[in-house]
Amino acid sequence: MLELSYENEDNALVRPFVERGYRTAPLLYVNGRLVPPSLSSQARPNQTLLSFLRSTLGLTGTKLGCGEGGCGACTVVLSRHCPRRKRAVHRSVNACLLPVLACDGTMITTVEGVGSWKNGAAGEDNLHPVQRAMVDMHGSQCGFCTPGIIMAMYGLFAPDDEGGGGPPRVSHLEEHLDGNLCRCTGYRPIWDAARSLCVDDVEGAAVKGPCGVSCRECPEREVCQMDCNLRDKEGAGKNGLVHSCTKSKVAEFRKVVEAKHGSDWWKKPNDMFPKELLPTTENAAIHEQLAKPLVVVDKSIHNGGTWFQPHTLEELLDLFREYAPAEKGGLKMVVGNTEVGIETKFKHAVYNRMVHPMESIHLLYEVFETESHFHVGACSSLSALQQFCHGLARANAATDVLHDRSLLKKRTAKPIHDMLRWFASTQIRNVACLGGNLATASPISDMNPLLASMNGRIVLASRPVSDGGIERREIPVKDFFTGYRTVDKKDIEVIERVDIPVVSEFEYVAPFKQARRREDDISIVTSGMRMRLIPLEHGWAIADVSIAFGGMAPKTVMASKTMAAMLGKAFEESTFVEARAVLQDEFRMPEDVPGGQAEYRLTLACSFLYKFYLHCAVELKKDVEASASKGIFPAVPLIPSDEESAIGGFVSAPKPSLCGSQSFPAPKVATGLEGTHLAAVSESPKDASKLDSVGQPATHASAPLHCTGEAAYTDDIPAPENLLHGSLILASKCHASIASIDITPALSIPGVFGAYTHQDIERLGGDNRMGPILLDDVAFLPIGVKVEFVGQVLGIVVGVSQEIAEKGARAVAVEYGEEEAGKAIVSIEDAIKAGSFWTDFRHEMIRGGDVDEILNQTEVDGMPLVVVEGSIRSGGQEHFYLEPNSTLAIPSESGTNLTIYASTQAPTKTQDFCARVTNTPAARVVVRMKRMGGGFGGKETRSVFSSVAAAVAAKCSNRPVRLTLNRDTDMSITGGRHAFVSYYRAGAVVHDDGTVKLHALDVKLYNNGGCKFDLTGPVMDRALFHVDNCYNWPNFHSVGTPCKTSQPPHTAFRGFGGPQGMVITEHIMDHLAFKCSISGDKLRRDVSIYLNPLNYAFGAILCKPNSLVHLLYQNMYTLQDCTPFGMRFGDGFTGKWNVPSMYDQLYISLDVPGRRAAATAFNAKNKWLKRGIALIPTKFGIAFTAKYMNQGGALVHLYTDGTVLVSHGGTEMGQGLHTKVCQVAAQAFGIPLDDVYVNDSSTDKVANTIPSAASMSTDLYGMATLDACRKILKRIQPIRDLLPPNAKLSEVAKKAFYERIDLSAHGFFALDNDRCGYDWNKERPEDFPPDLPENSWKGHPFNYFTQGVALAEVEIDVLTGNHKTLSADLIVDVGSSINPAIDIGQIEGAFIQGMGWSTIEEVVYADDDHTWIRPRAKVFTTGPGNYKIPCFNDVPERFNVSLLENADNPFAVHSSKAVGEPPFFLGCSVFFAIKDAVTAARGDNAGYFEFRMPATSERIRMACGDVISSECIGSEQAKFQAKGSF
Repeated sequence: MLELSYENEDNALVRPFVERGYRTAPLLYVNGRLVPPSLSSQARPNQTLLSFLRSTLGLTGTKLGCGEGGCGACTVVLSRHCPRRKRAVHRSVNACLLPVLACDGTMITTVEGVGSWKNGAAGEDNLHPVQRAMVDMHGSQCGFCTPGIIMAMYGLFAPDDEGGGGPPRVSHLEEHLDGNLCRCTGYRPIWDAARSLCVDDVEGAAVKGPCGVSCRECPEREVCQMDCNLRDKEGAGKNGLVHSCTKSKVAEFRKVVEAKHGSDWWKKPNDMFPKELLPTTENAAIHEQLAKPLVVVDKSIHNGGTWFQPHTLEELLDLFREYAPAEKGGLKMVVGNTEVGIETKFKHAVYNRMVHPMESIHLLYEVFETESHFHVGACSSLSALQQFCHGLARANAATDVLHDRSLLKKRTAKPIHDMLRWFASTQIRNVACLGGNLATASPISDMNPLLASMNGRIVLASRPVSDGGIERREIPVKDFFTGYRTVDKKDIEVIERVDIPVVSEFEYVAPFKQARRREDDISIVTSGMRMRLIPLEHGWAIADVSIAFGGMAPKTVMASKTMAAMLGKAFEESTFVEARAVLQDEFRMPEDVPGGQAEYRLTLACSFLYKFYLHCAVELKKDVEASASKGIFPAVPLIPSDEESAIGGFVSAPKPSLCGSQSFPAPKVATGLEGTHLAAVSESPKDASKLDSVGQPATHASAPLHCTGEAAYTDDIPAPENLLHGSLILASKCHASIASIDITPALSIPGVFGAYTHQDIERLGGDNRMGPILLDDVAFLPIGVKVEFVGQVLGIVVGVSQEIAEKGARAVAVEYGEEEAGKAIVSIEDAIKAGSFWTDFRHEMIRGGDVDEILNQTEVDGMPLVVVEGSIRSGGQEHFYLEPNSTLAIPSESGTNLTIYASTQAPTKTQDFCARVTNTPAARVVVRMKRMGGGFGGKETRSVFSSVAAAVAAKCSNRPVRLTLNRDTDMSITGGRHAFVSYYRAGAVVHDDGTVKLHALDVKLYNNGGCKFDLTGPVMDRALFHVDNCYNWPNFHSVGTPCKTSQPPHTAFRGFGGPQGMVITEHIMDHLAFKCSISGDKLRRDVSIYLNPLNYAFGAILCKPNSLVHLLYQNMYTLQDCTPFGMRFGDGFTGKWNVPSMYDQLYISLDVPGRRAAATAFNAKNKWLKRGIALIPTKFGIAFTAKYMNQGGALVHLYTDGTVLVSHGGTEMGQGLHTKVCQVAAQAFGIPLDDVYVNDSSTDKVANTIPSAASMSTDLYGMATLDACRKILKRIQPIRDLLPPNAKLSEVAKKAFYERIDLSAHGFFALDNDRCGYDWNKERPEDFPPDLPENSWKGHPFNYFTQGVALAEVEIDVLTGNHKTLSADLIVDVGSSINPAIDIGQIEGAFIQGMGWSTIEEVVYADDDHTWIRPRAKVFTTGPGNYKIPCFNDVPERFNVSLLENADNPFAVHSSKAVGEPPFFLGCSVFFAIKDAVTAARGDNAGYFEFRMPATSERIRMACGDVISSECIGSEQAKFQAKGSF
């Protein structure tokens, strides 16, 4: 075994360290048990806890989601004995960052140790209450993030001082459940599960009506006629709605917990804590060993370096003196590893020696106060500092007198506490330390500017001489940072502590930050500001001021010139206005500044300064009033009431309580398409005591396994013998050809088995071409061919471990030819200029007259024609499925057969291309897919290339190969949602009575397809099919042009182009409404109304929707209207058209006019906070637009014990497909749901399958499964007739078996020819009937429409661009739901995902708008660190979802409707509500503006058009648009 020289040297030093009393192996406990020394001794210095748990211990419940501590999938709980508290303390941590050796002397609890889904003799489970709550409240969908969320909650519920020694209060939960992401659920059910275990009441969880009172607690409930109350009361009836809300669920579940688990269930972490780790006499020997320092030298081929763990400060300083200087090899200090872990994984930094101080070095870990200072040990966790400050900040001062020290300490502690609340996540804060934050010297650190502004001082310690004393040096924090990531610290010095002075009277400190997302996000700009005021005869003066910024320079920087301009000046607004001008000169940045957003960052700095002035003025007023007894003070500057809205912000505000309600029609078993398309058969009699399966809100079939970590994903499959791990060889640039690929350096690395490129595919005789529609892609790029995107796959390296394979891939030497002339085409505008299109797939849709001619008119029939013209851009979106792409390829029969375990939505496509590229017959390639950790379209086509790479390596090596992409690699090369740019002209006729009628639309759509066609054409087609949304344009013309660029191939994503098309329409509707001087609501739903004799006034909250006799919609489609592509609305064509009635139901029941009036009143009173409202409809066509794809098969086995196994062509990615299919089968056979099982999706069971996409899976596989069930039922009917009527299915099946009756059946379903397919190029036949809709001769692209409406209300902070969603109310038509709980979960998850796309999720490329990124065309947003999906704190504070009643759908199984994609667009209601709020901020005279998507904090802030942003933008303000990648 080859070892590096430094390792040999350190290995020789082990003996001297042992002689000095060092141990050489860690002591580890996992889930209450000692890890055997044979395993713990394998822990390496550079190995993360996650790697050790998964690869060494085989505990795969803990997941790798991102590798940077940003998603929480790897969360475990670390427990250690605390001598100060004399008990065990329990903290959640990120196992993907924490070094395993840092866990020495602790117990690690993984999800496997919390509870398990293993039935005992009586069928009882072993679920922990946290797990049970998540299962029962539908908190799991794909399940990949679930173990991490379970562990985060388990850690929060552990006994803790801050939590009060028991289960925490809801407010504690809301503060600290901030380190986990979920891409599926929308978080609401997880919140409900968490709240159900809290000890305090949940009054905030009660869902309130528009009046502000919970319907069920309203004293006027019996007489109240509000629609919300009437609908809720109807739910009490047998055939009414099933209604639940957060409060009712929480109260009900608490009874379950108490009955099953008692009242002490939260003490389990203490009960599990090993007695050996408690300091008792019996454990003296163990604690004597743990008191010794530790040294571990990695002698393996992983070159993991050396780990030191000293137990005294002198030892620590000696190690720094001996090894830290560069000439001696260097020594890196590691505490939480939250920064070093990022450097080693993503920047590939190598640290040969690492040192981790033991907690016995109290000076480094203590946080304490003296009369004049807070003293913070450099290694104390940020959580410890946060908790220390929390205790001081919430303590009541002895008096209200200003000079009371407790009050001054409270003022000192509060800004620190408030900033730490938003610093990373609880898991990070639990291990990260202040010293590491300072030493890292990040230019966007939150704490460094705050400490600098507070005059904090750093104490550095060193021991220059081995037998000498400790020398200490102090330096102000503000002087510590010397440049980018460099500090004033000698190699032999260690940061010992930070001293923070307590503020004095009339001294104020405030923290500020703005990020892309509030929780767990690095700042765009962060600041700490401090000011001390003194009273003068005629006012107050600034005696001292300190302003520090992060995000404004390559380091934490003081605003020296601004401070100088303020010092000694009067404390009044004019001083701050003058200072703002100085600040702008001091920090104005060039356009290409690293990080971009130059104008926004400057605007934020100036906005923070203004907020600080208001903060100080308010605090000064309080102090003057409280200190009146000390004498008479000068007057305090008065703050106008409307300016007070600028005070504070989210940094210091309490995190909101979140709640929601869900309602759905009473469960029923409806007959749908099967009534006309499948042979009638007598279904098995159902036990009268059992519920029907169809229609029931059953939990996800795999939910218990998700919650215990026992659900296996592709990367969890136990390693086969001789397993190799793969890492892709990727191109580092594009726009140039490959000159050569030298794999020799990789092969020279010990542990690398092989490296395979295009030449190896040729040796196999395989076909290198790939692509779902066009074979325009390749598996491995050949030499001499142009690289078309950064990250294109060149080959694969395989080795004995993931680390070795990655090291080998980086070692491959790739040479490039000269770059092609001109710059790479990156954006849509680049493509338009260059004419880079897939012209064969440009499609056009025309209806009515010549729109060009029409829109050039000024009148129609004597009435004015109002015409608007403009553009709208919507950005891309990263799928961010929590489980990265993963494949295990296993060869057999001397490599002639391949079994591929893949995380894919398309098993057959994966099979086809693995067979093609490896030259293996498809019959010898089996693809198996158990479950995915999310897909959302991203694993429909863009998962295939990674499976092919693994298959090539497996075939060439004849050994199993596992290839799991790192998060950054996955995001760099798999593509995402297509960005769109659209140009439009639209016209509406203004009638004499003020009615505005849509008249003509001309729109040109362009989408960014990346460098390969993939599914770009079909995505554009669906955008064209949805660009009308729910509105009737008599004259219509649209053209869709797919653009070819140098981005990675973009692909399917939930909605598949539909949302991009509908965004265009809604933008145009707003533009027309503005131009016509009417509200958007009026334009969207302008109606003529005729009422029944009750004479309810329309729009009044007393009016129920069913009291309306007739509605004539001016612009929304009505029955018998036709879409531009020729589909007619109506029962026999598309089913019920419910959008208008749903729109009115929300409009009336939620009192939209009243809500808008309230928002207007709020906006008038608040200059710097604005509210906005949007009511947005959607319709989404259900079917694959490619006709051949509308088919599906299933295989059903009935076993003689009466249980049923179903295999079908769909895949489970969290959408509940398997659960719904099981419900269909259980209903058919009349057996309990638990007796039906789906094992996996496999190409050797159901062949020639269609990808699980287009929301069609339940429609296809539910029908196919029912077809197979009915075939079996028909065969066994004669047997059933011979047996008693109450004979069990097992009895029938057993007798049928002995009668040699086949108990297996293959089912198949395909949509009728006349209900799917569309031929864009088909000319109108000469004999086409004139009474049929225009363009209907081309086909019928959709089977039906899933429909919905959403109302969203938001609030924006004009000065920062921060926004929060106050409420979201949705009503969705999903037919007669097979499983309403799953459908509501899909709606909530889709809504939040759509909200994310349209607000905070911004994909950034190296393009003309982002020249600071290199190389050109590289994607910058490659992980949770710089790409932000919604988190717990982003959920609407009130989130209500209803399923429409009486919405049976005759065109799908059991009268259901597809649900996965349609609600996605409803999330854009938040975007349009933000736009409404921005419009309010701009004022009535600002004119219409293009508000581009996503509505990031930058776009919100810079669109508001106030004086501060105008100053920072400069002369280009009128044309200014925040930069973006489109």
